[in-house]
Amino acid sequence: MLSLRIRFQQLRALSSVARTAHQIDNSSEFLSQAPHRKHPGILRLNMACLPTEAQDAVQVLLQKNNVRHLEEHVLSLNNYLWSRKRPPEDRQLREKAMELENKFRENTNFKSADLNIYQKEEKLKNDVLNTLRKNTYHWQPLSYTDQLGLVYLAARFDGGFAAVSRALQEIYQRVPDFNPQTLMDFGSGVGSVSWAAHGIWGNKLKEYMCIDSSSSMNDLSELVLRGGSDKGEMHISGIHFRQFLPVSPKVQFDLVVSAYSLNELPNFAEREKIIQTLWRKTGGFLVLVENGTREGYQLLMEARDIVLKASDKEVWDHRPAYVFAPCPHQLECPKLAGRSPLPCNFMQKYQPLRFSWNPSVGWEKFSYMIFSRGPVGDNDSQWPRVIGPVLCRPRHVHCKMCCSDGKLHHDIITAKRHGKDLYRCARNSEWGDRLPAMISSSCPDKTQFDEKESSS
Repeated sequence: MLSLRIRFQQLRALSSVARTAHQIDNSSEFLSQAPHRKHPGILRLNMACLPTEAQDAVQVLLQKNNVRHLEEHVLSLNNYLWSRKRPPEDRQLREKAMELENKFRENTNFKSADLNIYQKEEKLKNDVLNTLRKNTYHWQPLSYTDQLGLVYLAARFDGGFAAVSRALQEIYQRVPDFNPQTLMDFGSGVGSVSWAAHGIWGNKLKEYMCIDSSSSMNDLSELVLRGGSDKGEMHISGIHFRQFLPVSPKVQFDLVVSAYSLNELPNFAEREKIIQTLWRKTGGFLVLVENGTREGYQLLMEARDIVLKASDKEVWDHRPAYVFAPCPHQLECPKLAGRSPLPCNFMQKYQPLRFSWNPSVGWEKFSYMIFSRGPVGDNDSQWPRVIGPVLCRPRHVHCKMCCSDGKLHHDIITAKRHGKDLYRCARNSEWGDRLPAMISSSCPDKTQFDEKESSS
């Protein structure tokens, strides 16, 4: 009871300083064209559903191959992929080894007179290596065989499709004049990106370049496109498969996507090289999607620094990089400022594949980053992003947002203080949407919320 009272006092304190936090931005006069429940900051998909042709192809392939204990394999693979971390860097291992060596040298057992110098050094070396083995994450590359590819198809096809669809939908909605004709998908896997992009832009997309190092995955992706049969017609035309990333920057693609692939690279140097190559190949938008975990978020922040700092020496397209989404600014991510950075992630509702063990509705938690060649949009690019659940209460709304000033805000929006239009837009917004508002220059710093509260 005491904790609830303290919590209520904190919320009242926040409400007292959020009086002039935001004002409605109706510069495009959207309020005269659409109701508040359909304001242009709403980006969510009600339900992401794989096309019927794709779902039927999955059923045909799994029935034909009859993978034993499929449910157990799906659960195991999902848990492994969700908990997977980045491979440790050699520099980090050396630093850790030095710390352990200094620690063991101070140990009384090491100073024992019963051991000569050689024995002491050997014991020290063994102690350091054994401790490193026990406490270091053992990253292993995933080799997708025919069977593992089928398990991945059953485990991740629907969720991956949902996350990518949500990211691409934002481009489609915010930049209606963008009509890509070419797409490159790095780490294409079972083809989620191609299905998602085709569902949004349809036949406007003429060419798909799908790149995956596993020939088994490329074959499986093509089989899904053919309805599960070698002799079937391709549901999407213009798709080409390759095992290696073309490095020449002379040919660009309107849309470049990498979904759930950065953690498959063995070290930072390789990730930096790949990200730079992907950016060189980008003519319009570069879309990166990863798990909505701390690891996935940090992979995207790493990519953000690589692209924005423009450290690539081989530059053919001199148009600068801009963060199109989800950040409403080009500044450092405020979520990195806390002692223990929390991931900036989002949720997308989707219809799972038709398996007995799947629920009727699934939720994909993901993180994403979209870069554009040059600035895109006008004032609406500064609209704050809702980065947590919106809490609708009687006559007020709690919104946790990342704003154009590069700070996190917890605003309590009311009709009396902020106007009826902004209040109604806030009540109809959800996690991941943008609020059609401009931040006030006089907005006090006290509206920032700390990382502990953002996790509650």
